[in-house]
Amino acid sequence: MDEEQKRIEEQDELLISGAYEHLIDTYSKSRHRQKIDLITKAFNFAKQAHKGVRRLSGEPYIMHPIAVAQIACEEVGLGSTSICAALLHDVVEDTDYTVEDIENIFGAKVAQIVDGLTKISGGIFGEQASAQAENFKKLLLTMSDDIRVILIKICDRLHNMRTLESQPANKQYKIAGETLYIYAPLANRLGLNKIKTELEDLSFKYEHPDQYASIESKLQSTQGSRHELFDQFTQPIKEALDKMGIKYTLKERVKSPYSIWNKMQNKHVSFEEIYDILAVRIIFSPKQREDEINECFSIYVAISQIYKSHPDRLRDWLNHPKANGYQALHVTLMSKQGRWIEVQIRSDRMDEIAEQGFAAHWKYKDGGDIEFTEDEGELNEWLHTIKEILDDPQPDAMDFLDAIKLNLFASEIFVFTPKGEIKTMPAGCTALDFAFSIHTFLGSHCIGAKVNHKLVPLSHKLQSGDQVEILTSKSQHVQDSWINFVSTAKAKAKIQAILRRKGRDKQRVGEEDFKTFLSNHGIEYSADIADQLAQFHDIEKRDDFFQAIGEKSLLLSDKDIDEIQGNAKNVKSPKGWRKFVPFLGKKKALDGQAQAEQREYFTVPEKFNRKKPIFITDENINQYKFMDCCHPIPGDDVLGFIDSKKQIEIHKRSCPVAAKLKTSYGNRILDAKWNMGRTLFFDATIQIQGIDHIGLLNEVTQVISREMNVNIHRVFINCDDDIFRGKFELRVHDRDDIKVIMDNLKKIEGLQEVTQEM
Repeated sequence: MDEEQKRIEEQDELLISGAYEHLIDTYSKSRHRQKIDLITKAFNFAKQAHKGVRRLSGEPYIMHPIAVAQIACEEVGLGSTSICAALLHDVVEDTDYTVEDIENIFGAKVAQIVDGLTKISGGIFGEQASAQAENFKKLLLTMSDDIRVILIKICDRLHNMRTLESQPANKQYKIAGETLYIYAPLANRLGLNKIKTELEDLSFKYEHPDQYASIESKLQSTQGSRHELFDQFTQPIKEALDKMGIKYTLKERVKSPYSIWNKMQNKHVSFEEIYDILAVRIIFSPKQREDEINECFSIYVAISQIYKSHPDRLRDWLNHPKANGYQALHVTLMSKQGRWIEVQIRSDRMDEIAEQGFAAHWKYKDGGDIEFTEDEGELNEWLHTIKEILDDPQPDAMDFLDAIKLNLFASEIFVFTPKGEIKTMPAGCTALDFAFSIHTFLGSHCIGAKVNHKLVPLSHKLQSGDQVEILTSKSQHVQDSWINFVSTAKAKAKIQAILRRKGRDKQRVGEEDFKTFLSNHGIEYSADIADQLAQFHDIEKRDDFFQAIGEKSLLLSDKDIDEIQGNAKNVKSPKGWRKFVPFLGKKKALDGQAQAEQREYFTVPEKFNRKKPIFITDENINQYKFMDCCHPIPGDDVLGFIDSKKQIEIHKRSCPVAAKLKTSYGNRILDAKWNMGRTLFFDATIQIQGIDHIGLLNEVTQVISREMNVNIHRVFINCDDDIFRGKFELRVHDRDDIKVIMDNLKKIEGLQEVTQEM
């Protein structure tokens, strides 16, 4: 062995032993039963199994399992079983060892968790979907037996996000997208608030690096004024709490970059217009543990005598904790500087559960190593919902992930039964959701409901505190339209299952009719012909095509035969074309749709390098599909997606459709970059609203046409009770054009709101 190799190995050994000693040191200080021998055994086994393997960052692979175990121990508060499973979590996937080997050496419990954490490929979603949706399904199956699987998986994802820099850009978008779509909401649902925030911020940093850097620098530059506001605001609060003899800590909570950006997008405001960046947290040690709720209210009474509180912004999570165990009292107070500031009042126990989540519950129960067997009502209900979704798996990866997202991660409301029992439901749910949550029979025969003793339709949205009585009739049956006004995963899954059963009968009839139609024209049936005609009729799936024929909502004709034989006269333009026109000076611009029909889309070859970015230029822009779901234009953060025809769709990275694609089809995501001149124009729509006055419209059109000679394509104006609403369809070069126009429009007196339509 040469000197250089020896030196590298010595360095590696120092690095590994340092990380492992830090892990043992952290574990030794915890309240868990000390099982250091078992952890050491797992460490040595994993170290040997991963020997000689390195991560993309260049460090020895074993550093990753140690880091995951460190997060599990230090940041989630898990014990020896979980630490062992974290150390071993990649052994089965990456080496020749099997789950049986793990069971023989470390026992059934560790083996079960490792098996749940082991990635698999293929599965019910078929090869078109990424293995991620299938992994997630397996994760949930194991999780419903042992919650530690998901907790360690979240630790694994957090370390992957912290070390994402070494991955190519297309992988970064895939992993960041999955994280934002699945893992951050999961962490939130399990009460891991600190980890949820870090996962969101890291995802944001990789998907939108410029916006992330901009918000970070603005937070940095406004830090001094925030500290000053915090000190001024909390001084009288400190005096009041000292007088009450309370042992407390005051913390300055700053909104995370991701939640600031989210608010900027949703409310169409600038960083400077966001007023709740600062919040104050009062964390106290109760004199008596059983009296902590009363102490929270005593503190609230004391501080609301100093500052005026907002009547609609009191949030009581004390008597009705959130489903993830979160407890606190939130109150919004008016500071002397004329700013609303939220104050969160919680005990030290509540604070630890809020930050560390589910595992922290057990610190306040007797007994050493955490075993997740306690009857946690809310959590068990959640796991039961997961089991129900898994019992009726959706045939499509996207549907499955949507079903999980629908209500497992939604914020909740509290609803009462006629007998006064309290039920937790997702916000935005309807009377029909409530019926299905009680029993499938009740849901499928529901004709209406009484909410607070008043008759309401099935689609009525419930509010927190409503008392709900469901009305049924045996003659009532599930209707197709019901799927449009339920929002919970359980109700959607049950309705879809019943409709699928009805639909399958129609599909069989439709398939027979289709085969008869083909044989009458001397054509032999094949699946390819069915798919071709389904696409011809703008129907995505073959089964839906057969169902439409069976229901007689689609009638086959000679045009279908022409399409099969390639004689179709009116070929439809491909979906997803984006209107853009070259700059032709005074000549009339070509119509976008005519151009779309002339396009030849780029087809991805077999040996295409997916790690390299694709560059969109003035010359090759015709070769890509610009999707209508998000209307990307130059200047937007975009990505490419290889569709089923091996053509490339362009989406904004923040597009909701792209979020699902990153999660379900991650291996088909590409990094895409703009390399455009300012020769093409793109469509953009700006909406304005304000108080009407003479000359307002003139001022608005002056600003738009004065800036960079932007062409106003179409205008819609409406004035009602002195409220002016306008919609301007423009032709712009890029995102910068829109920003300059919107910034200048905001300076016009009387304009209250300036937003860009997607």
